[in-house]
Amino acid sequence: MLFEHMGSQPKIDPTAVIAPSAVISGDVTIGPECQVLHGAVITAEGGPIVIGSSVIVMENALIRASAVHPVHIGDHTLVGPMVSIAGAVIAPEVYLATGVRVFNGARIDSGCEVRINAVVHLRTHLPERTVVPIGWVAVGDPLQVLPATEREQIWLARQDLDFPGYVFGLDRDTPDLMVQLTERYGRGLARHADDRQID
Repeated sequence: MLFEHMGSQPKIDPTAVIAPSAVISGDVTIGPECQVLHGAVITAEGGPIVIGSSVIVMENALIRASAVHPVHIGDHTLVGPMVSIAGAVIAPEVYLATGVRVFNGARIDSGCEVRINAVVHLRTHLPERTVVPIGWVAVGDPLQVLPATEREQIWLARQDLDFPGYVFGLDRDTPDLMVQLTERYGRGLARHADDRQID
């Protein structure tokens, strides 16, 4: 299903194959020979998403851009089942395995492999040909790649990245952080009320 969002419509190369149950919304450009499989959601919520050529987006993957954090995915990249990408730049020839999470401001250089259920955290840079093992967490710039069991070290690295400030423009110490976060984010998401299906 294709949707116009905030006046922008998806632009899909005629050689791309889009499953009927995929959802593509807003300022999304999908290049030649791409495959977008069943249940995938690609939604440009105020900022563009550009997907290069011969990219495969597998079942139930989610790719989301915001006005502050666009998405770019380079040629010959595989986005595995149930992968979530928010506001990131991914170079060509990257492998994102099942269940990977890539957060806002992340940059993944060419030839990287992010394996099953691994995380590429906020504002993290993976240099060329980096491998993130199954279930591990990549965090920061300069990069640290840590097993999920290293909770304290991951927490310390994450604090410097300031998730609520960077993504939502809110101070972590705000007394009613979740109230402000959900109200602000909810107002942005409510703009989908005016979406128009175009296929």
